[in-house]
Amino acid sequence: MLDSARLQTVIDRFPAKSVVVVGDLIADEYLYGKPARISREAPVLILRFTQREARLGGAANASHNVHALGARVTPIGVVGRDAAGKEMIALLRSAGIPTDGVLVEPGRPTPVKTRIMAGGYRSTRQQVVRLDREPPAAPEPATEDALIRRLATLGARADAILISDYGYGAVPPRLFQEVQALAKRTGAIVTVDSRYDLPRFRGATALTPNEPEVEQLTGMSVDDEPSLEKAGRQLLDRLEARYLLVTRGSRGIALMEGEGGTTLIPIFGSDEIADVTGAGDTVISAFTVGLASGAAPVEAAQLANVAGGIVVMKRGTATVSRRELLDALNHGQP
Repeated sequence: MLDSARLQTVIDRFPAKSVVVVGDLIADEYLYGKPARISREAPVLILRFTQREARLGGAANASHNVHALGARVTPIGVVGRDAAGKEMIALLRSAGIPTDGVLVEPGRPTPVKTRIMAGGYRSTRQQVVRLDREPPAAPEPATEDALIRRLATLGARADAILISDYGYGAVPPRLFQEVQALAKRTGAIVTVDSRYDLPRFRGATALTPNEPEVEQLTGMSVDDEPSLEKAGRQLLDRLEARYLLVTRGSRGIALMEGEGGTTLIPIFGSDEIADVTGAGDTVISAFTVGLASGAAPVEAAQLANVAGGIVVMKRGTATVSRRELLDALNHGQP
């Protein structure tokens, strides 16, 4: 059961908290087109271009979500000296997010995910294809050194450090070691969302895999709640973490505590999801800010679940505001 009054007290503390987000800053590009005809060149649909939209993705989306929830946020990452990098910095500034921790590395392309969306003006626009432009390698050693210096300066007073790893190399091992050392000195919590290499972040406060990732990392099938419990506990021990927050799609969230039990939280709102793009960023952001604000782990998980239930009803990469979270708690629905 949600204790709305208690959760609202936690949310009231959000503006006093500071979160540093370290990770892969990604530009999410949307190209919209209206179906016109079938091409004579190949059996493909021709779309008549209608508009382009750019949004903050990856660690930038996690930062945007922390900011929307009312906490202070500082993203630390790297972009290229290209059009996408310039647009990324402009979008962050436009949202009111500081860019002191964003480094520019000449010659390194900014990660861009381009989604081609097809649909009429009054119909639902469907994603036809996604084109990813990725940096070929990790940041240069000089950039890595600079990221570590920015972390030491900008993260000295952070209540939490959120790692958003999309596999583009912006969180090299030495940088994560510095995150752990800083957290040990300051008492900050460390939360991690990693798509490709979760075991590398052993020792974090909390990690947020989804069910398929739990299966992949443990080699165990997760077909029901007992198998989820068994696999999740094995992973929790292996990662030496305090908490494991497993996202389960339409089945909600499971929280496993190293020194406690397992709590299964059903999905908040409707299971007729509109779009899951970036939902994991919203979940870890709400969970992190909740923990930093003094919420019990289960309370932070409930807030993350509510935030996730709101954001999947929005189209495209999106955020959940503090006001939306409060309204959802008051009315019991997104």
